[in-house]
Amino acid sequence: MLDSVEANNFEALPLLSLNHVSLLCRSVWDSVRFYEDVFGFVSIKRPSSFKFNGAWLYNYGIGIHLIENPSIDDFDTIVEPRPINPKDNHISFQCTDVGLVMRRLQDMGMKYVTAVVEDQGNRVDQVFFHDPDGYMVELCNCENIPIIPLSSCSFKQRLSSFYKSAPAKCGFMENAMMESLSMEILNISF
Repeated sequence: MLDSVEANNFEALPLLSLNHVSLLCRSVWDSVRFYEDVFGFVSIKRPSSFKFNGAWLYNYGIGIHLIENPSIDDFDTIVEPRPINPKDNHISFQCTDVGLVMRRLQDMGMKYVTAVVEDQGNRVDQVFFHDPDGYMVELCNCENIPIIPLSSCSFKQRLSSFYKSAPAKCGFMENAMMESLSMEILNISF
């Protein structure tokens, strides 16, 4: 296993984007209906070589892979439904209308918790709720807070001096993030 000093000596992996989230579920059918009906995901073909029950769904540039495990409770020490806690593990989707999300969740009889994040005059409204297997999902208008990359270069340099290692290489990630951010801004402005 790499420790933090060794990890700083390697360049970042050549990643493109998040491809999918994989979730264990008690019932593939119930979970597919939930992700189709609530989120608008679409079932897609999955490889026929799989020898277990599951489903693949896709929308919004991301996949959700469901793997059926009817004995999921055997692995989870919490049999009671967990409280909806915004600080717990969750997946998050941006939405266009948080108020509409809350009205639809109320119409479906689903429990949810709201939160607000404010930063320098920007406000993000968040709605948290559970899927049929207790995984927490957030819907928000997170685009209201701009994505401003922190310069990891100065942080890496401080870490390298703390660990007495060679100076860290800087620049590639900062340039890639700024290029991506610039392209997003250009796309929004047209």
